[in-house]
Amino acid sequence: MQPIAVSVDTPQENADLAKRAGYTFPLVSDRNTDVIRKYDVLHKGMGEGGRDIARPAEFLIDRNGIVRWRNLTESFRVRATPEEMLEAVKRLSR
Repeated sequence: MQPIAVSVDTPQENADLAKRAGYTFPLVSDRNTDVIRKYDVLHKGMGEGGRDIARPAEFLIDRNGIVRWRNLTESFRVRATPEEMLEAVKRLSR
């Protein structure tokens, strides 16, 4: 299993954030919001200057690209905890 973050930020902004926060997983830039739209998490006009951004969300996606679990919120401050995600993985593995 591999965590991946997707945002509308530039590759350089993602690299800077990963370095500052100590993230060891990939942060992927989706400037055109193609992936963000595919997973229906576009937060239209909610970014700086009214630009479109990704709505806060976490997904567990299987090898076939099927969403097996998701957590959607309205606030970037509210996220699934690592424990919640691990519990979801355990439930899906049964």
